[in-house]
Amino acid sequence: MADVLPPGPSELVASALLATEGPGQGTSESGGVGGGGSALSTADNSRTTSVSGRSTPDSTQDPNPATTTTTITTTENGGQEVTEVTHIGASSVGTQFNKDGSISIKPVAARKGAKVRTTRTHAFTPRISQFDRDNRGYQVNATGFFTLFWIAVFIALVRTGVRQYTEVGVVWGSQFASLISEDAIMLAISDAVMVTSTYLCVPFVKMVNRGWIRYYWTGAVIQHTLQALFLFLAVRWTFHRHWPWVQSGFMTLHSLTLLMKMHSYCSHNGELSEKRLELQTGELLLATRVESAGGSKLVEKEARAAWAKEQRKEAILGGGGVEEAEVRQKDFLSASGGLRRRGGSATDEQMQMQGEDGADKLAVMSWHPEPMIGDLATDLATIKEVLVSTGVKKVEFPANVTWWNFTDYLLVPTLVYQLEYPRTNKIRPMYIVEKTLATFGTFSILVLIVEHYILPVSPSATDNSFLMTALDLAIPFMVNYLLIFYIIFECICNVFAELTMFSDREFYSDWWNSVSFDEFSRRWNVPVHAFLLRHVYSSTISTYKFSKFQAAFTTFLLSAAVHELVMAVVTQKIRFYLFALQVYIRY
Repeated sequence: MADVLPPGPSELVASALLATEGPGQGTSESGGVGGGGSALSTADNSRTTSVSGRSTPDSTQDPNPATTTTTITTTENGGQEVTEVTHIGASSVGTQFNKDGSISIKPVAARKGAKVRTTRTHAFTPRISQFDRDNRGYQVNATGFFTLFWIAVFIALVRTGVRQYTEVGVVWGSQFASLISEDAIMLAISDAVMVTSTYLCVPFVKMVNRGWIRYYWTGAVIQHTLQALFLFLAVRWTFHRHWPWVQSGFMTLHSLTLLMKMHSYCSHNGELSEKRLELQTGELLLATRVESAGGSKLVEKEARAAWAKEQRKEAILGGGGVEEAEVRQKDFLSASGGLRRRGGSATDEQMQMQGEDGADKLAVMSWHPEPMIGDLATDLATIKEVLVSTGVKKVEFPANVTWWNFTDYLLVPTLVYQLEYPRTNKIRPMYIVEKTLATFGTFSILVLIVEHYILPVSPSATDNSFLMTALDLAIPFMVNYLLIFYIIFECICNVFAELTMFSDREFYSDWWNSVSFDEFSRRWNVPVHAFLLRHVYSSTISTYKFSKFQAAFTTFLLSAAVHELVMAVVTQKIRFYLFALQVYIRY
């Protein structure tokens, strides 16, 4: 039974339920996040509605059902409204746009016993940043406070300039400006060399893909060794040049950023190379089993019969009766979510065509009653799904391993690599100009605050006690913290996102509403959180079989150690103040 969603952004609220629920199945308002998938759209003048649904299993155990999330995005007058509907026990959904503008969603039950995979990673989806002028929530809730903040900063700067001119005859000092421009040419050359060296990742992945090196474990050992050498050389070079704390901090932070990008690129492609090798081996094994079972035609026929029987049984047990069972027999979809027959109008000739393509054959065979064939076909179909992106271009590994793809990845403001990212339709030049001017304007304010409110009251410049110095520096440091956050996450990241047409602009969340340190760490720096989630937390659980607590502790320990490294390079002292403070707050 299909669910109908009425048109209109204020009415896009859905509760799509399965017509039949198997054991352990039910409904939920939240679940896995569906990405990509096939998207349909309809438009009436200024409003555009897109619907996407994709199988997103949330458990590896048979009794737990697969989950499909339908994402409905409505665009009207430059703003977006997103509604997500989660279907428990479904591998896919059928979507139909009716003549009256309503949307019909029909979830179809997943195959019982089908193996599903689970990975807890960051889901990329088109989003805009919190303080973007097109963000409706910001316009409603934060415009006044945001404007008031900049008015207060402007008044403070005018007061500072007037007082400075009255006392010393100049409007602004230049001590800090001279400091940050010291050895600037060598810093730029060093940074360019460091960025260029990251391109060694491409030939490394090519060697792994061609089978010259197996990623597990030879390739992984080589990768981590070279990454450690990369970081060591970057840090050692900052000490060799005797740079001030600004240059040293920039070089260290940029080297860590590039290190995370390289790790994500190499590890993700390395894992895909292992999956591809597993697929090739599994296909040979499946071909042998199919041949021993009577050939592909007989196996596909038996698989279709098993599927039809299962759908009839679930429809009748769910109260749908024989008519519902007949509809289900025509709604063919694969266990991996890659195939789907929507609308309940598939003919016998169309059903017969399902076995012609390689991926379709696996989808059909996954329903075979013989576990030696059905389970293996299900596993191979899942692997095939992993090797192909879920976006518009359907990028397939290893076609992504190119110099241009790596260059694009370096420019995209994310630390997590995947085959394809959501993109915008065009580049807006005026948006780039706006964010660029905001970058330089905000940085100028930051320089003036350091010049007139931090350097004059630093411990080396006054005889004040530590307590008085800390109190004098608290407000300037807090304001500079906010300005640095705004420059990096709202200005610079958005400029690179616009240049690369990267549409997921959620570089931070509402960290100012956090009520715990854990919540704050997840919200204030989303790119780093996404990296740690995939490559540290999830990786230690899947590879080293850590418990959730052990994985969380390892993730936190690594994060604290990296923060301490930055402080050690900047101050050229090892004190563990920041490390101890993080441990105390966290535990």
